[in-house]
Amino acid sequence: MRTLDIIEFVVAHPQGPIAQDIAAALDIPVSSLSYLLSTLHERGYLARDGRRYRPGPELARLAVPQHALTLADRVAPLVKLLRRELDETASFMIRTGWETEALVTEASGQALRYAIEPGEKKPLHSLAGGKAILASIPADELDRYFAECPRPRFTAETVVEERALRLQLEKVRREGLAVAREENTPGICGIACPAWFEGRPAGAFAVALPAIRFDEALAARAGAALARAAASLAGG
Repeated sequence: MRTLDIIEFVVAHPQGPIAQDIAAALDIPVSSLSYLLSTLHERGYLARDGRRYRPGPELARLAVPQHALTLADRVAPLVKLLRRELDETASFMIRTGWETEALVTEASGQALRYAIEPGEKKPLHSLAGGKAILASIPADELDRYFAECPRPRFTAETVVEERALRLQLEKVRREGLAVAREENTPGICGIACPAWFEGRPAGAFAVALPAIRFDEALAARAGAALARAAASLAGG
């Protein structure tokens, strides 16, 4: 399992992670990791470029052609890594009309967790992933959203007013992260990062978790992990 985890991590990070990155993300002791990396390198499944590891020729021989990969194929390993790194429910969300749709999801292994199924749709304004998507669309399209789309209030925390929501979206554009604190479901918080592929908005990577576990330290870890996932998709 660790061998497969390492391969998936390296494939999902085309910039080439170093051993310390892999050890920290996958929680593998350095001594065990060194042996596994050496074996994968010798067998040709990984290649070394200085300190960085990249997919090797044996993986390329088995790979599906890049043009044949769907967006779901591309984001699935990144979502899996988010869930593994944070042990919180992770998703990749796309826009369908004026709603978010969960394209790929990985549920947390913790007993107290948020669950969302692939294909599930929710309003854009009340989810962190939806706010990240709204922050990425062109200004004229955003104007049309505010003109056309009703924004129901799901909880006391749901932001529905246009001016307040526009201020949130401006912050997402500045900081690269969207946060929703119990706006769609009481007791559930989310954090998300807009994602781009081939120079166009593709959706958003998102993490959702119980409010009882949502603190500044976890938000910082989640934000960094989401940013890495988005950078990997944009660079892939």
